Amino acid sequence: MPSAPLPSPLRVVVTGAAGGIGSALAAKLAAEGAEVVVSDLPGPGLEEVAVRTGGYAVPADMATADGVSALVTAAREHLGGIDAYFANAGIIGPLGIGDDDTDWQRVIDVNVLAHVRAARLLLPEWLERRAGRFVVTASAAGLLNMIGAAGYGVTKHAAVAFAEWLSITHGDDGVVVQALCPQGVDTTMVHTSGPVVPLLRDGAVSPEYVADLVWDALQDNRFLILPHPEVADFYRARAQDTDRWLAGMRRLNAQVFPPHTASPTA
Repeated sequence: MPSAPLPSPLRVVVTGAAGGIGSALAAKLAAEGAEVVVSDLPGPGLEEVAVRTGGYAVPADMATADGVSALVTAAREHLGGIDAYFANAGIIGPLGIGDDDTDWQRVIDVNVLAHVRAARLLLPEWLERRAGRFVVTASAAGLLNMIGAAGYGVTKHAAVAFAEWLSITHGDDGVVVQALCPQGVDTTMVHTSGPVVPLLRDGAVSPEYVADLVWDALQDNRFLILPHPEVADFYRARAQDTDRWLAGMRRLNAQVFPPHTASPTA
């Protein structure tokens, strides 16, 4: 999509903003002159980010339709309109198939349906003025899957697919859609990911590095934002020979989860 100057000031919403990538995004956007609404579950982390960035804090649970609606309504009232929405909130979810649907439903709600619900509320405004931006934090897991984290791999694939659909359907209507797909980022989530921590920690980049790269991507509207360029090579290899790629992933899975421990199934 051809680049166009960003609105000034850019009015933005960042979810999952209490730490990690979300906090860094809010800080970078504010430093570049954006008016920022930050959201996360209630807690001191959210308030600290709001103070540090000069942003407006809206505590909300992205796992619920009411939470997403309350955030969008509050952001519109505070900003007068929303130019860009950074759908960054995400959780790991069930590591395996699990015993019931409870954990699966929550990870689907946070990692997928929160995006759908936000877009449903934002699109009428954006289509009317033929301008808007939706940035999904999807992870390289959305392109390559993730061993030992079934819920995360599945829902991040869905998040990428939804972003693709939005771009296909509304990219010619002035709506820019982008998918941020990093591998390891030095966040709490990476350091609490169990046996895969060494894989994610190796080559992990800082949240601030990711935020700087996202800002650059806002200038040229590229769809895939890849803090780890090698992800593009892995993605290409997967498409060229899926069976070979799956065999390699099985070998990696066996290294992380030796037969005597097995990968998560519940």
